[in-house]
Amino acid sequence: MDPHKRSATIEVMTGDETVIGGGRFDTDQAGFAAMRRYVNQIRPDIEDRVWAVEGCNGIGHHIAMRLLAAGEQVIDVPPKLSARARVFSTGQGRKTDATDAHSVALVGTRMSGLRPVVNDEQLAVLRLLVDRRRSLGEDHTRMISQLHALLLELIPGGAKKSLSAAQAKALLATVRPRDVVGKTRRRVAAELIADLERVYARKKAADKELKELVAATGTSLLDLHGIGPSGAARLLVEVADITRFPTRDHFASWNGTAPIDASSGDNVRHRLSRAGNRQLNRTLHIMATVQLRNDTEGRRYYDRRRADGKTPMEAMRALKRRLSNIVYRAMLDDVMAAQATGPGGQRGSDSDSSATGSQPQHRLFGQATPGPVTPQPRTPLPRVS
Repeated sequence: MDPHKRSATIEVMTGDETVIGGGRFDTDQAGFAAMRRYVNQIRPDIEDRVWAVEGCNGIGHHIAMRLLAAGEQVIDVPPKLSARARVFSTGQGRKTDATDAHSVALVGTRMSGLRPVVNDEQLAVLRLLVDRRRSLGEDHTRMISQLHALLLELIPGGAKKSLSAAQAKALLATVRPRDVVGKTRRRVAAELIADLERVYARKKAADKELKELVAATGTSLLDLHGIGPSGAARLLVEVADITRFPTRDHFASWNGTAPIDASSGDNVRHRLSRAGNRQLNRTLHIMATVQLRNDTEGRRYYDRRRADGKTPMEAMRALKRRLSNIVYRAMLDDVMAAQATGPGGQRGSDSDSSATGSQPQHRLFGQATPGPVTPQPRTPLPRVS
């Protein structure tokens, strides 16, 4: 399926890649019902069919959740995989809804191990709240930038960089412009300060709610230095199932902290990866920055890399790569602890058995951080025959 906001284009394909149907349907209630009736006519056994939907964490999320609610099996096809299949199957990369649906069907039929979509209400709530917390932070940054621009016009030299709403209000109280432009500028600055105070209150409430929800999952991520409620929530909602990454190297490649080999001949070098999940990369960057500001193992690891001749940026990238290993180990240990809690394997039912006690920092930053013995992430995708 190639999903859009108001329409979805599907192609029905058997296990031997024979196309037996397809079409374009609206995503409203009537269109969704018509699409399922059409598929039921071709493949009436619901247990014998799988829906491969492109971008289930993005534009395809809304229709994937509706399919799950209807009892269908759904797998997530990453857009990069479908784009490659489109190029290889057509010889060029031209896009139409029909060719996109065909490439998604090819990926879903040929590849095993694609991530099955599940309706995890706990993660869905976390995603909503962490996205809202991020937007509040963006609003704060934008308002602070506007306030700095106004204060620079009202006060010679402007205000200091780290400016709070209370400090801005105290500064503004010392200004009494007499011209019309100055008075208007002061009034707008006062309105921005009032907006900032509301944003501060909302951020505080959002952090409190996120902390409670993240703690309820039983994760040990909050025990890692440099990860707060927002960072832990972002890791949980983006990763979802850590066992889908066979090794920590796969995880680092996915989050963009693994360097890319750019060697040529005798010139051996690596360059920065700008691929991967940028939201997770940002979370790891914040974690590294916090560790560098304090006397931590991360700070000492960074200093060792600088002493080895690395530039500050190279040492920072090495630190982020090592922190990716730590996060991977912590999340994997949480899964192991949840599986060992007894019948049912309730997620996070025993936080004392999580990775907190099994992750001394000196071992994590040693030369030989032991690789995990990862359980099989998923069963192979059943083929439609």
